[in-house]
Amino acid sequence: MVCRNHHMELGSPPSSIIGTVNLHGEAGNNFRLNGRQTEEQQLLADLDNCHSYEDIFRFVNSLESLTDTTVAAVFQRLCDVEVEHGRPKHAQDLAEDAVFQSLCFQLEQESPNLSDAGLVNSLGSLIKLRVDPWSTLVVRLMSESQERLRKGQLAIKDLCVLAEGLLDLEGPDCAMLGQIMDQVQSTNLKDWKPDEMVVVYRILQLGVGKRGKYQDLLNKMNRLTVSQVSEFSPKLTSAVLNALVVLDQTQAIPLVIKLCKCSIRHIPSFTDHEIIHVLEAFIHFGHNDPFFTEALERHVAKHAFSMHPKVVSKVMQYCRRKRILSKTIFNAVAERFIYNADGFTTTQVAEQIIPFGQLSYLPPCAPSLFRKLERVLSARFAQFQPHVLLNLLHSCTLVERYPLNFLAKVFRPYFLQQLQAEGPGLTRSVLSQLTQLFLTVTMECPSYEGPKLLPKYRVKSFLMAGHSLESPVDTHFYLQVKAGLIDLLGARRYFASHVLTPYCYTIDIEIKLDEEGFVLPAVQYDEVRQRIALCIDDQKRFCISSHNLLGKEAIKRRHLKLVGYEVVQIPFFEFELLESQTDIVDYLHKKIFPTSYRLSW
Repeated sequence: MVCRNHHMELGSPPSSIIGTVNLHGEAGNNFRLNGRQTEEQQLLADLDNCHSYEDIFRFVNSLESLTDTTVAAVFQRLCDVEVEHGRPKHAQDLAEDAVFQSLCFQLEQESPNLSDAGLVNSLGSLIKLRVDPWSTLVVRLMSESQERLRKGQLAIKDLCVLAEGLLDLEGPDCAMLGQIMDQVQSTNLKDWKPDEMVVVYRILQLGVGKRGKYQDLLNKMNRLTVSQVSEFSPKLTSAVLNALVVLDQTQAIPLVIKLCKCSIRHIPSFTDHEIIHVLEAFIHFGHNDPFFTEALERHVAKHAFSMHPKVVSKVMQYCRRKRILSKTIFNAVAERFIYNADGFTTTQVAEQIIPFGQLSYLPPCAPSLFRKLERVLSARFAQFQPHVLLNLLHSCTLVERYPLNFLAKVFRPYFLQQLQAEGPGLTRSVLSQLTQLFLTVTMECPSYEGPKLLPKYRVKSFLMAGHSLESPVDTHFYLQVKAGLIDLLGARRYFASHVLTPYCYTIDIEIKLDEEGFVLPAVQYDEVRQRIALCIDDQKRFCISSHNLLGKEAIKRRHLKLVGYEVVQIPFFEFELLESQTDIVDYLHKKIFPTSYRLSW
């Protein structure tokens, strides 16, 4: 028994050591076993309780007879428990097992008599198990499938199962895929059942629909699926959302919204993989639904300690990307982290901690949380990828947590070389994080005596397009404040806009005062005693539906205060209550000059 090109080569067929595989005529009527459907259902349930190939083969060996569709279910279960990262974990053991060989031999002998479902499902599973595609078994099953395809006798689900196997075996350029898609499109979409619609989405997602192919078909499917969503199970809901993400169906927003709404009631029933796909859809399409978040909060609060770390990480990514500060979720995740972090991968550690910094939130158990994080860093520092580690440490400083022992290592040449070598390298964004980390230890950690960040790695400004360490001012909001300041101060020359400081931060509006509190012209640099920084904060600078500043905005204000600025916040939720220009001027007067009864300029 040998492996050739990563495929299993089947040996000589043994004498049959299991019951016979019933033929198509005997195997009809929905997986009947010994004429009784209930026994068939029990058999499939027992099969699902097998968690290794040894369990599966012991179970199969105990049966008197198997229908062809049950054999297909056995192979599918083997795929479930054995295939990992596209390869079977025990390929040699499987190929040498007498039960496996017997099943394959009987399929080979009876291939013309197999049911359509039994044929294509068995073929698809054998392809996933990496059975040699040139073996007599696979060649015969493929030939029989091709013949039935030519005759046009395969149902939609069978066509899609066959397509999935061909994609796995030959890729999207396989000639048979075109024939399959022609037959799929020749049917009436309005007659498709929900599960048929979903399997077509799946093969399009797996590669048939890449690069815009079959977009007209997708458009029709997207429109028709809207009316079927209410019938979808949790599995179907998640599957379609995942397909829409992979195929980037941004034009199918009505379908996305309806699926997202329906997913609310399914949250308690989703499997780990299913809820991850749903969360990815919310992130990808930028959809917000407070009712979904509420349902997610209830689920996480109840099941936080039993959820897979991948799910918890995806929940935290959802909150971070959507700027959702859910204290219920964050508190539950923090408690779980304290007790379970040793079992997380380094990436999962970072994914679950970074949102605390980026959304500027410390849970009630923060001391224990960050002590646990320090222990994890101490034990596994070398295991963290450089960019993951940088993001993690940077996030900690946003909420005034300073792991100095580890920060010192970040500024050393060896770590900087690692950052340069690993994608994406020392980008402007990475250099900004390094610069801000250095500013933080310089300003906020007087006891720090470690290495310094060399000037060649420092940026001049944190404000840049895309991923930025500070948010650009909203133009409309700025113009409203600007008009009010002109009325308040008497002229435009008494304040400056978009001022870049020596500390890399850009101030929305700067006002200078002399030692007596008089306002100075913006261009004057002598006799300046006090500088006022106006932060014009629109919704993007806060967590969604919250007055909680994002971490990058909170650290900016801390640093501006430390270098001598008086920071005055003009938040949108106060400003939008003002009804007239007079109200705006009075408001700005009270915010900027709270103790002044008259203005001087």
